[in-house]
Amino acid sequence: MNATPEEVLRPFRERLETLDQQLAELVAARLAVCCEVAEVKRANGIPMMQPQRVTAVREAYAARGERLDLSPDFMRSLATLLIDEACRLEDEIIDAPTAAGAEALR
Repeated sequence: MNATPEEVLRPFRERLETLDQQLAELVAARLAVCCEVAEVKRANGIPMMQPQRVTAVREAYAARGERLDLSPDFMRSLATLLIDEACRLEDEIIDAPTAAGAEALR
């Protein structure tokens, strides 16, 4: 009896699903740290955008990719997606009214 393509591919798809779940959890954890960073930036008057850090993160991703035989360009693109979302979250946190300021507006 021959296995169907679905049956042949099922174990691979299950492994991919597990990895995708782990990736999502890691991204969520990374973004949670970025939110903590935003709170520190807000409390200390540090600008959200740190261009030298953005460049360093992208290049670190590219270097990791090379070490793991992954395309450096792909890894830079992945870093860009993560950085863009981190910046969006940081903007929301840094630009949000403070609790005391929000109370004063009432």
